[in-house]
Amino acid sequence: MAYADQQMSGNRVVAIIIVALIHLLVGYALVTGLAYSAVQKVVERVTTVDIEEEVPEEEPPPPEEQPKQEVAPPPPVAPPPPINIAPAPPPIQTQPTIPPPAPPVLKVPPPAPPAPPPPPPPKFQPKGPEPRGNPGNWATPNDYPSRALREDREGTTGFTVTVDANGRVASCQVTRSSGHADLDDATCKNISRRGRFRPATDGNGAETTGTWSSSVRWQIPE
Repeated sequence: MAYADQQMSGNRVVAIIIVALIHLLVGYALVTGLAYSAVQKVVERVTTVDIEEEVPEEEPPPPEEQPKQEVAPPPPVAPPPPINIAPAPPPIQTQPTIPPPAPPVLKVPPPAPPAPPPPPPPKFQPKGPEPRGNPGNWATPNDYPSRALREDREGTTGFTVTVDANGRVASCQVTRSSGHADLDDATCKNISRRGRFRPATDGNGAETTGTWSSSVRWQIPE
């Protein structure tokens, strides 16, 4: 409610109270016998209430509009970079870099000394021992062991003899058995006793030790 309305309402209340008092006074005047004219003067004096109307305050004039100043447009702003909300990847564990092993050092052996010069060729071609006479006469059917003859046993015995520098048999060895010990023993016994050789010679032509091999066939004569 405005201020003027509130003041007018208060004046009305006051007027109502005054009117009520006037009625009381009129009644009292009638009772007391006061003259009507006097009462009327009082009523006019009392009921005349000057109610001053409040003049509304003048509103201030609106402010003059100032000319708009041209404002430069704001500089373009680049949009912010996108924010990656993906969860951070787990930390990567890196193994320490192991340097490769050093290449092996090749140790080159020193060059071999030059080979000694070959020996001079022999003055003579080395030769083995050679039989003197017919080796078939060194073991004959007459040398047949008697027991092997009675049992009709036959066979061939291979042998190797060692001939010394004098041309004689130094030793005899059976290299192939006839299957009968008595025939093998008779072979070496007769060859060692009867065998004669020209000794072996070396590269200088000197007589030396050598070996000779052959075989004896034991066969019962008819």
